[in-house]
Amino acid sequence: MACEKVFAEQLRKRGLRMTPQREMVLSALHRVDRFATAEELYERVQRTSAAVDLSTVYRTLDLLREFGMVAAIEVGDRQTRYELLGVHGPHLHLACQGCGRIMGISLKAADPLLDKLLAGYGFEAQLEDVTIPGLCAECRARGAEPAHD
Repeated sequence: MACEKVFAEQLRKRGLRMTPQREMVLSALHRVDRFATAEELYERVQRTSAAVDLSTVYRTLDLLREFGMVAAIEVGDRQTRYELLGVHGPHLHLACQGCGRIMGISLKAADPLLDKLLAGYGFEAQLEDVTIPGLCAECRARGAEPAHD
């Protein structure tokens, strides 16, 4: 896994080291299909070793996110889900607030908005970790309402 080397290098730059616990969390991220909560990752890691607690999972996810290796996605159910970006590269997330479905789309779809922000405001936006809430086509077709807190 090339991302293990990247993670280890980023940790070293900050004076940290790749611990077995951090390695287990990264490995668990590799084994999920798309998105997983910290609790789901914790359960996966626990199958391998009880030496990792939930706070270690959260701290590792925070580091991975700081290093641009993981995206955090909130769908509206107050649960943050994590996705390893090494699999798909940076992209936008469209989160349906009706059914909870999450779709990844190319950053290119936001180019007109990025161009407008730069031209009109001199602002260069970074959208690599953006989730856009709304309703998918199926939920809109059946007249679903977005979930509100």
